[in-house]
Amino acid sequence: MSSSAHKNQDALDRLADENGVAVVVLDNNAAEIAAANNNSICRSLWRSEEFRPRCNEFCGKAFEKTHSSDEPFDYECHAGLACRAVAADDEAGPKVAIVGRTFLKAEGYRVAAEKAISGEWNRFSPAEFFENVLMGASAEPIRKAAEKIQNSIPAKANELLELAGEKNEIADQADLIARRAAELHTSGLQIDVPQPLQASARSRDEAVSAAIVRSLLGTLAGSDYVEACSLVLEQISENYGFDSLVWLEQFESGFRSIAALGELGDRPVTIRMRRDSERLLAAADRGDFVELKERVGGEHGGRKMLLFPARIGGEIRAALGIQAVPEMSRETSAIGRVVKAVSPQIEILRLRDEVSRSEAINEGVRRLGDSLKRIDSDDFWTQITRVTAELVRSERASLLIRDENTGKLTAKAAIGSAVDLRRTENVGSRIANRTFELGHSIVVPDIDAAGIGRAPGEWRYKTSSFISYPILIGERRLGVMNFTDRADGGSFAERDLEVLNTIAPQIAVAIDRGKLQVRAGELEKRSMTDSLTGLMNRGYIEERLIEEMNRASRYRFPMSLLMIDVDHFKSYNDSFGHPAGDVALRLVASVLKRTLRAADVAARYGGEEFAVLLPQTPVEQANWIAERIRQRVERTEFPKRQVTISVGVAGYANEFEDPKDWITAADMALYEAKELGRNCVIKYEDMGRSFREKIN
Repeated sequence: MSSSAHKNQDALDRLADENGVAVVVLDNNAAEIAAANNNSICRSLWRSEEFRPRCNEFCGKAFEKTHSSDEPFDYECHAGLACRAVAADDEAGPKVAIVGRTFLKAEGYRVAAEKAISGEWNRFSPAEFFENVLMGASAEPIRKAAEKIQNSIPAKANELLELAGEKNEIADQADLIARRAAELHTSGLQIDVPQPLQASARSRDEAVSAAIVRSLLGTLAGSDYVEACSLVLEQISENYGFDSLVWLEQFESGFRSIAALGELGDRPVTIRMRRDSERLLAAADRGDFVELKERVGGEHGGRKMLLFPARIGGEIRAALGIQAVPEMSRETSAIGRVVKAVSPQIEILRLRDEVSRSEAINEGVRRLGDSLKRIDSDDFWTQITRVTAELVRSERASLLIRDENTGKLTAKAAIGSAVDLRRTENVGSRIANRTFELGHSIVVPDIDAAGIGRAPGEWRYKTSSFISYPILIGERRLGVMNFTDRADGGSFAERDLEVLNTIAPQIAVAIDRGKLQVRAGELEKRSMTDSLTGLMNRGYIEERLIEEMNRASRYRFPMSLLMIDVDHFKSYNDSFGHPAGDVALRLVASVLKRTLRAADVAARYGGEEFAVLLPQTPVEQANWIAERIRQRVERTEFPKRQVTISVGVAGYANEFEDPKDWITAADMALYEAKELGRNCVIKYEDMGRSFREKIN
């Protein structure tokens, strides 16, 4: 590959990586010219003679459709992957770039995964098929990557994929924030102290409010969003003597608390009220408040709150809430002026915080994508848990998955835990089980205020706040993630769920994929297992012998093989019937399982014959193990009559050129044991002469 081609491929890789999508360039014959981060499902299907015609109905026709209209077009292929095709012509000829190949819906991935496990795609290797599956929360990254390709197609072929220097999504958002801030100023909502407050104060209230505003505007700019909201509450509390206050921000169906003092900080505050409410808009124009009453049992009879709305441009973006006390003085008008004065600065900080959180979420999505690629690694569950915990700034987290057999939650991973949850009985019984049953998240700022019993002292939680979050795909519940011990020592709030809600589909698919991968492994193992005895079958042991012989040759490890035969088994079958013979074989297999070590491999080699591979085991030790197996079978009570076995032992030797030679050597020793009267163990090494002399 030329240096120019290398450069182009680097740019293509960078574009695909930044947006978390696949980018594949095809010519007019649908031949692949270049590719970056291609979806492994696409690779598998495209290379298949059986399924490529289906792919041709979509990606194969992308060139024709794109060049017939000179416009990009979007489509979802037969595998459920979202794609956008754009023209990518250069001086070498017309081309098309296919961007995306990404699942945008968890259900789409689920359908594809089921096809790979037990449907029409089950002929593909799970390791290759699931190697790089792409997931996205929206089509926006596909659109952005496609636009960069369109805007970067020059006349020269060697610049086809030169995409460096483009703004990324966060930079675009930062520009939006800057424009929004400019709009705030040009609309007359400057951050400067309002003129009425700069004038000579004619009353104590006006003097106090002016001093508060001057103090706040000097410190808010250097604060983060939540800290700034808390500073406003503290200043008003100190100067006016109110104990319970809350700063709220607008969201889809009303307002929710960002910072709070006193009783209003004991639990999240949510106000279901339209932000375009005439009452709110009128109160904001007056610098006044709206009085609200808390519902108790469906009736208005609880606490009263004075809500001071903050109008930014034409919208109510935030509000200050004060829990009403019996004597509320004229100070309320001064508080309204303070809210009106500081609101623009708070809004700018909110917008900055929004960009920062968006950047963190984007990084989290990328990191979760990396975890998906490591689906086969031993630490997959821990990796998923760790990345998610970092996103919500939690020092302690756990992942509980529903066991398909028992229906109970079991711990798959735990970060920062003082106890081993995998060994804990009834894990999740306090909170997680309820989260799983309800199917929605539980956020608790203070476990004592919520009336939930604390965990045992030896669990050593640092804080009393937590999040319990269900993992769902549609209506199907997979498990629960729990987060506690917030890194800054504070409490979790409803807004912390935004991060989880954004990445929840990707987490769910990752976890579901992990379960499917385990299931695929179980199915693969089942295909290598003897159905009668539960031991491995002949095909598996022969494959393992090849691996172990290569390893022994490379590292000079000792290794031994046992060939075992049930004595007089034909007469046992003839006398008592084949069902009784099956019972006898299962009992012999049970002895093998109980006697052998975890690293040893036992297989039913055929009929009444068994093979046992003993890795890193010298022949003398193997002879001792064989004798132990023989004695245990002899002492085992069989339903019809006593059963014994004969065993041949052969250590690995360089003279064995392939597994058949090694098996033949152990079989020779087994034959010798039968000739000597059965129910005994014979070593091949004791038989004299070389292997070649014996077989010739």
